[in-house]
Amino acid sequence: MAKNRLASGDETVDKLAGRAAAIRVRILQMINSAPTDHPGHPGGSLSAADIIAVLYFGVMNIDPEKPDWPDRDRFVLSKGHGVPAVYAALAERGYFPRSKLATLRQPGSILQGHPDMRKTPGLDMTTGSLGQGLSAAVGMAIAGKIDKKSYNVFSLLSDGEHDEGQIWEAIMTASKYRLDNLIAIVDWNGIQNDGPVDEIMPLGDLEEKWKVFGWDTTEIDGHNIHEIYKTFQTLKGKKKGRPKVILARTVKGKGVSFMENRMEWHAKPVTDDQLALALAELNWSGGGLNE
Repeated sequence: MAKNRLASGDETVDKLAGRAAAIRVRILQMINSAPTDHPGHPGGSLSAADIIAVLYFGVMNIDPEKPDWPDRDRFVLSKGHGVPAVYAALAERGYFPRSKLATLRQPGSILQGHPDMRKTPGLDMTTGSLGQGLSAAVGMAIAGKIDKKSYNVFSLLSDGEHDEGQIWEAIMTASKYRLDNLIAIVDWNGIQNDGPVDEIMPLGDLEEKWKVFGWDTTEIDGHNIHEIYKTFQTLKGKKKGRPKVILARTVKGKGVSFMENRMEWHAKPVTDDQLALALAELNWSGGGLNE
């Protein structure tokens, strides 16, 4: 049996909000401890923190004691550069000791700059090349249908990934095979590595595009814990022969004022002084990665 089911209500929302806040802190601490020439990606990790918290602590049917459990829900981080948020969630769930977070991107670490399922307990797919993760999730969902399994597959992708043609091939495939066990989530923060998404490659009416490709679509505030949780709970039980996508409006660098909506924080080191400022803004009174 899974060990993460929470009853609905205000208490659940408060608990999930606390988990999201802790994930943000761990993201910043990890990137601060990483090599400065390859520090990681704070902006897109922070924008996904609320979604990741709700998935790992309130939605997904998983068991840290059995990371390869055949009936577990699957999660594929298509926007692989946002993996610090997932590492933080995995550590907080007990897949590995929290102290491992201090080894982010270091030689020999189980926590590399992009997800590696061969190294990190709890990861279901190796990702990093943008546009490919959703295809892997589609394959997992098809396998679940063939094997008559009840698990759900979740895949988090970025808005900028929609520049990749493979995303649209995966979207079409999921619709063709009526994968109602697949839920995609778009971290729609509006900024990619080289600038605003609407300037690099305008997405137009993204919800309508997914809809005409045969997906059930829902647009939400990607930082409203109650709305995120309620939406996932509703969609998990919705089995009508259509894949589902949540278009989550988010803020790059959410939670840290000097990072929010700033393109330069897509990939940038976090200095000791910046870490101290950020932790103060997040009202963090806990310890470091090794405490």
